[in-house]
Amino acid sequence: MAVLFISHPEVEIDPEVPVARWRLSDRGVARMRAFVASPTVANVSEVWASTETKAIEAAGLLAARFGLPVHVDSRLGENDRTATGFLPPAEFEAVADAFFANPDESVRGWETAAAAQARVRAAVASILADRRGAGDLAIVAHGAVGTLLYCALQGVPISRTFDQPFQGHVWSFNAETLAPTHGWTPIAPR
Repeated sequence: MAVLFISHPEVEIDPEVPVARWRLSDRGVARMRAFVASPTVANVSEVWASTETKAIEAAGLLAARFGLPVHVDSRLGENDRTATGFLPPAEFEAVADAFFANPDESVRGWETAAAAQARVRAAVASILADRRGAGDLAIVAHGAVGTLLYCALQGVPISRTFDQPFQGHVWSFNAETLAPTHGWTPIAPR
């Protein structure tokens, strides 16, 4: 059985709305619908998401294909960036670089990469221990925590080198051995 770790696709950026409440954009919905129709997800029997709106919306599109519920776990949430809230893109990228480069340090009040990695690992371990389906497991969450989990399971130091190049990617690992089978690949063309 495979575990598919899916990052939500494009969102509607609104500096006036908390980042955790951002919704998928029309383009994000279209890309997720294309992914949901692909053979990559044909064996999914269980769907999990973080409690963030964009992840729940993307997971809902996937779960609807199979008539499945969406289970949520707040520990699948993106690294906690509430200390800064919305940052303009260039500033965000610089802070994200520092987040990955200094995993044991809080950058501008953000949750540390090491803490976010431990949190997402614990969430996935808990989900796997309580499997409800016989097929593949889909986890719809976020790019940074997905990268942190990938680094942990790959046995490599935390590094942005392994990060997705843009929103809306998937990587997978074996549910029994926890060995990654591939790194981030786009869910659908942009």
